[in-house]
Amino acid sequence: MRTTFQAVLAAGALTAALSGSAAAAPIPLTLPAPSGPFPLGTTELHLVDESRTDPWAPGRPRELMISLWYPAFPSPRAATRHLGPGIAAFYDQTAGASVGLDLGVADFAGTRTHARAAATPLPGRRPVILYSPGRGQSRSFGTTLVEDLASRGYVVVTIDHTFAGPVEFPDRVELPVRGADTALMMRERVRDTGFVLDRLASTALSGAMDLSRVGMAGHSMGGFTAAEAMLTEPRIDAGANLDGSLDPNSGQASARGADRPFLLVGGGTSGADRHPHTHRHAPDWASFWANSTGWKRDVHLPEAEHASFTDAQVLLPQVARTHPLPADRLAAAIGTVDPRRSLAAQRAYLAAFFDLHLRGRPTTLFDADSPSHPDARLVP
Repeated sequence: MRTTFQAVLAAGALTAALSGSAAAAPIPLTLPAPSGPFPLGTTELHLVDESRTDPWAPGRPRELMISLWYPAFPSPRAATRHLGPGIAAFYDQTAGASVGLDLGVADFAGTRTHARAAATPLPGRRPVILYSPGRGQSRSFGTTLVEDLASRGYVVVTIDHTFAGPVEFPDRVELPVRGADTALMMRERVRDTGFVLDRLASTALSGAMDLSRVGMAGHSMGGFTAAEAMLTEPRIDAGANLDGSLDPNSGQASARGADRPFLLVGGGTSGADRHPHTHRHAPDWASFWANSTGWKRDVHLPEAEHASFTDAQVLLPQVARTHPLPADRLAAAIGTVDPRRSLAAQRAYLAAFFDLHLRGRPTTLFDADSPSHPDARLVP
């Protein structure tokens, strides 16, 4: 399904008017502050790959939106919005289907990040981390992890894979295509990744990036994308998969593994038999683990669930404190883990992983379970 920016907003306004749920002021939402020492800047870019025709937009070149997050000098500008108007409208409408949230209850459009638009980058070249969101998700819905990595001294590049999730362009919004072939989508996501890497050297922030040190992380299909991209993209030095399946019918990662450092992070259970999502229980992860020859670790958060690795982990509990949500649906989305501890563990393990493999900084976090992060378990 495709739509225009105006259509998304009009649909949301019409639904709100019919439901009457927008009568009360929406619940304000906040994102937790990043834990690193650096203030943040951010900028977004509209990229066009003239060498490719978009398979879901016949006759048109492939277009992408990306954001760059980076350590910056303090700026007097207001912090940027977490979600653009079209993406906020998308989440306002889809949250009802996932967790039973009524339209207009949460102020998705008013939430702010901790970054300033176009702030001047701090001097020096820094390692780069690519971030790929899950299917049906926006690149903006991983901001709690992205901001934290940038605040620790990385340049983080978030990628929207057009037609895999909602994407807000300067003149329109493109929504996810329903029923798209997963193998084709994965092929295009990997091509998107290579194209973005090609273009980074020619951006205005190229002087802030050390493109000889590149990592990649992603949630769900974005984590799958990281594993797949590493099979053909030697510029990626280390990868992390946040709770993403590695479907052997859609890619080759499970059969070929990784020959460079790779971190698996799973939450709760998966599969028809609801087994723990670890390499000891999930067949696709087990195959990937067995075939991987590089450094590897598996971290499991037993009380988390799939959306715990997105901004939903910290946003939905804020809504639920004022506007009760069905407990079973909330737990199915973000588990029963304490949201603050869950986010702290995710931030710590991701940062330690990339610090080790992109910066050569030793860590003991992967030697044994950490008492500082009791909700996470290392899976041998």
